[in-house]
Amino acid sequence: MTSQQAPTHRSRRAPSRRPRGGKLLWPVPLLALSLATASLGATYPSHPSAASHAPDASAAAQAASCVDKVYSAMTGPQRVGQLFMGSITASSPDQKRIQVLQQYHVGSVFLAGRSKAGTKATKTLVDSLQAKVDTVSKHRVGLLVSTDQEGGQVQVLSGPGFSTIPSGLVQGSWSTSKLRAEAATWAKQLKAAGVNLNLAPVADVVPLSLGRNNAPIGRYDREYGHTAATVTPHSNAFAAGFAQSNVLATLKHFPGLGNVRGNTDTTANVVDTVTTTKSSSLTPFSSGIKAGAPFVMISLATYNKIDPKHRAVFSSTVIQGLLRKTMGFQGVVVSDDLGNAVAVKTVPPADRALNFLSAGGDLVLAGEPNQVPAMTKAVTARMAQSAAFRAQMDQSVHRVLAAKQKVGLLTCG
Repeated sequence: MTSQQAPTHRSRRAPSRRPRGGKLLWPVPLLALSLATASLGATYPSHPSAASHAPDASAAAQAASCVDKVYSAMTGPQRVGQLFMGSITASSPDQKRIQVLQQYHVGSVFLAGRSKAGTKATKTLVDSLQAKVDTVSKHRVGLLVSTDQEGGQVQVLSGPGFSTIPSGLVQGSWSTSKLRAEAATWAKQLKAAGVNLNLAPVADVVPLSLGRNNAPIGRYDREYGHTAATVTPHSNAFAAGFAQSNVLATLKHFPGLGNVRGNTDTTANVVDTVTTTKSSSLTPFSSGIKAGAPFVMISLATYNKIDPKHRAVFSSTVIQGLLRKTMGFQGVVVSDDLGNAVAVKTVPPADRALNFLSAGGDLVLAGEPNQVPAMTKAVTARMAQSAAFRAQMDQSVHRVLAAKQKVGLLTCG
């Protein structure tokens, strides 16, 4: 969905949440949080005033303490809800689907489809969702509100207050300083609309020889260029502009969709036979991670030379091995759409969520909210059965809450 939600977006729906009383349903470990997310504005070297944003040790400790405090006060269902992002159609939100997401405490929303309503109308929609969020120890835990605002044929939100963003290929022809400045403006527009997370930039490298025969990216000019040398500085500049405006950015679609032909949104068994753990096409991701990227999205394709037995989104080799251990990523790992994508249609919804989270993912992107009940019930059951899975989910919830804390969705004042 986000990944390849290109011009024919399927409609999606969304969340909101309501407090529930009750006891904690699983133990509360005190995690030493690594707040890669907390330093997102500070670490992009292309951010002109990076030094002024660097959090000191006490600020980082306060952020971790706030996350721990909120986490400790949450009920079991509230914690599980933080592991999910539900979709709503930006132009015509479906109230029944919103109620489903609210009932299951879903902690993040994806605005999908196409809306020409502008910033004010979008902000009204987002405010209505934020008004119903869960309260934990008298503190509201806000929603991460995301969308696909890449540019070109993939721009969900437009209308008064929003710029018309050019395609990735056009952005890739600009100087990085111009792109960073423009991206900071686009981020401010999203912020004015209540959106605090963009599922962009596209860090995929589409070889010139493949070009528009690459269905998910090249066909729609979503790439910044045809070499890692072009894509890397431009994806970094885009992310730096968003960091500057304090809107979270997402590198996608790890470990890259540039070498495939099929679109995982509409095609089963999409396989990359080229990419290895040493490929230059991974450079935009590794560079962005070093710069402090707060989110990375995992692709639904299978990578024969990395893990031929699992789709990347279900692969611990890809997520825990390559992304976490080799590249050192400590932020939030979000899936590509596990709701409507044809790539996962043969896998029952409950297993999609379990397989992704077990492989090391943190945030399940559910393009079909009506699948959320089955998904959350499966995750809750697995947590009751497995202490190792429970501990892993504790860490994931902490990462999501840390990202929320960074953009002002979590307060412990």
